[in-house]
Amino acid sequence: MRRFLFLLPLLLVAYLAYPRLHRRFVRYQTSRAANQTVADITPRLRNGDLIFQTSQSAQSQAIQLATHSVYSHCGILFQKQGEWRVFEAVQPVSETSLAAWVARGKNGTFVVKRLRDAKTVLTPAALRRLQAAGEQYRGRSYDLYFGWSDERIYCSELLWKMYRQATGREIGQLQTLREFDLSNPSVQAKMRERYGNKLPLNERVISPIRMLESVELVTVR
Repeated sequence: MRRFLFLLPLLLVAYLAYPRLHRRFVRYQTSRAANQTVADITPRLRNGDLIFQTSQSAQSQAIQLATHSVYSHCGILFQKQGEWRVFEAVQPVSETSLAAWVARGKNGTFVVKRLRDAKTVLTPAALRRLQAAGEQYRGRSYDLYFGWSDERIYCSELLWKMYRQATGREIGQLQTLREFDLSNPSVQAKMRERYGNKLPLNERVISPIRMLESVELVTVR
């Protein structure tokens, strides 16, 4: 009994620390898997490739339900000093390493797409224009309201506008908010949270799935 009482504080500390240690272990394993995945795909990547994932943000489920797609976030790839980086509209518009980006998504899964005629369209000059088109948005706030103005910007809007400005290509068909499936209670709750009773149903929107399924793109991975 005395031996048990002696061990009790140690067992209590171990019990309290377990969730934190478990989370660290899961992050470590996720990071290792992401690094391996990136190493495997790196030889196939090109500047200007688009990458799609299932975000784990609070609004991801609503986006998936409204657009009937598992993909709810996207970014654009550029190689800088030998490292692949993802330029994306988060809070704020910024870039992150590809490995960190992959690890951040649900189950570490993603899809990479490329302009069908990238070899002829994405010349060195066009790629410079593409990067410059993105840089003008760097630091802008994420647009929670999915408006079409440039003051704030969301993920697929950023990519669509970058390609439109740099190459003249419109990747993915624009829709209005009313064309989305707004029937699910989770979607309706998120809409009320954002807009109250004044829904901007005629606002132009480009969704990740419309870009991913565009005939302008081919699948890299």
